[in-house]
Amino acid sequence: MPGRILVDITPLRESREFRLLFIAQLISTLGTQLTVVAIPFQVYHLTHSTLQVGAISLAQLFPFIAGALLAGPLGDSADRRGLMLWTASASVVTSASMAFNASLHHPSLLALYLVSSLAAGLMGFANTARMASVPGLVGQNYVIAANAMIQIIFQLGVIVGPALAGLLLGVGLPLVYSLDAGSFAVAFVATLLMAPIPPGSSTGLSPWQSTKEGLRFLRTHQALQGVYLIDINAMVFGMPRALFPAMAGSVFGGGTITLGFLYAAPGVGALIGAVTTGWVGTLKGQGRAVIVAVMAWGAAITVFGLVGTLWLALLMLAVAGWADVISAVLRNTIMQTSSPERFRSRMSSIQMAVVQGGPRLGDMESGAVAAASSLEFSVVSGGLACVVGAVVIGVLMPRFRQHTAGETDEIPV
Repeated sequence: MPGRILVDITPLRESREFRLLFIAQLISTLGTQLTVVAIPFQVYHLTHSTLQVGAISLAQLFPFIAGALLAGPLGDSADRRGLMLWTASASVVTSASMAFNASLHHPSLLALYLVSSLAAGLMGFANTARMASVPGLVGQNYVIAANAMIQIIFQLGVIVGPALAGLLLGVGLPLVYSLDAGSFAVAFVATLLMAPIPPGSSTGLSPWQSTKEGLRFLRTHQALQGVYLIDINAMVFGMPRALFPAMAGSVFGGGTITLGFLYAAPGVGALIGAVTTGWVGTLKGQGRAVIVAVMAWGAAITVFGLVGTLWLALLMLAVAGWADVISAVLRNTIMQTSSPERFRSRMSSIQMAVVQGGPRLGDMESGAVAAASSLEFSVVSGGLACVVGAVVIGVLMPRFRQHTAGETDEIPV
């Protein structure tokens, strides 16, 4: 049945607020994905060091986590639309600053570290507010469909952004960063047109007390713990994107176009997966499905590290992306449907810290292992570690493994 294959677009059709959120995130994601390629490209061009590429990603990790975690308690007690507005305006400034730095005759590596780290903090803040807003905009019955639509946004950005960056880098880095600044300006306007998104109820707690309350809630829900841990496992060990600038030339014998293809390939598979997620809503064993999807991701990355032919490498990255989007839709759904409204921003903040923080730790891990051994060993060992980690998490966390659709899981304390 086509309805069980293709993504359900009902949330986009029936909710004006979700349409505006969709537009804001689509445009800003396209711009952000330009810088996902531009920043490591600029660092590698300035330093010729895979370790430095991993290091700048790690430098962005802590501000991102701080921004995401700060947005959690604020989003459960303040207007989430307002939070998205001020982060969009601040992001225009950070992207414009990177464009100015890149236009200098001798760009500052230190400035790139500092400004990109601030931009990462703003991204963590904004993404948390957006994710926590989704269930209230579409209703519980359409959470899976809305999450699939959000994944389509992200994967379109992952495909178009890097591919476009590969072309535009030949024109100049300032243009790439300037387009990113423009994307945040468009996102600001779209968000401004939305109605306010107040919290379900005020917690009446200070940010620190609110954070502690959220962590106590998490401690009693193993399904949520499993969602976060299995994603950390996949991204830390099975995400070798920091090696792409080096691999584009030394392994595949290409230039910036090849680099853009490597960054875009997982998004191609993920986009196909997101568009055909109609069947995902029929899955009952959501925990087991996440574990299998993460194992498939790790296996595809392992094969990617073993091949030296570009088309086959891109195919493996696409397969990995397909598996990852299935995992992402299910993980977001488990998190959102297992979290009451009053905890949703705080649980979303942890999810954002994991989703974006994990790849940055992975950049450092893959870059360091490659520097100590080889590019191929770093990719293959990471993919295998991802598979083993998924199995271990499934064994040690039975409540996560056995989680079914609509289940509320609590650990007796």
